[in-house]
Amino acid sequence: MSGESDLQKLLAGMRPELNAGCYVFAAVDDGVVPPGVTPVVTVAEREGLTLVLSQQEADAAGVAYEYVAGWITLRVHSALEAVGLTAAVARELADSGLSCNVVAGFHHDHLFVPYEQAAQAVAVLEDLARRSV
Repeated sequence: MSGESDLQKLLAGMRPELNAGCYVFAAVDDGVVPPGVTPVVTVAEREGLTLVLSQQEADAAGVAYEYVAGWITLRVHSALEAVGLTAAVARELADSGLSCNVVAGFHHDHLFVPYEQAAQAVAVLEDLARRSV
């Protein structure tokens, strides 16, 4: 199943969904995921391995972190070559004073926003979707 690449269809159909829980960004210098930790995202960087994982798992494993986020999934199946979705979403959130860290999966885009502002971010995105129909 190929993903959608038309920007208007992507925006109108994004159906943002707030995943339950708090998520944190952590760095593991030795590149090893600690036992008992199942990250939802990993990024290999020269400086070490970045993990995005539940705050509960991080606390249980003694993994240090600074940023606590809400995780929003855009339910539209976006094509990896689609142009403009990330820019439009980031612009809309920025205009509302909300920071956003974006991760693209094969099927969906995932946004990590400050936990305390996650519901507000979903409302902003839902409004953008309504205006894009």
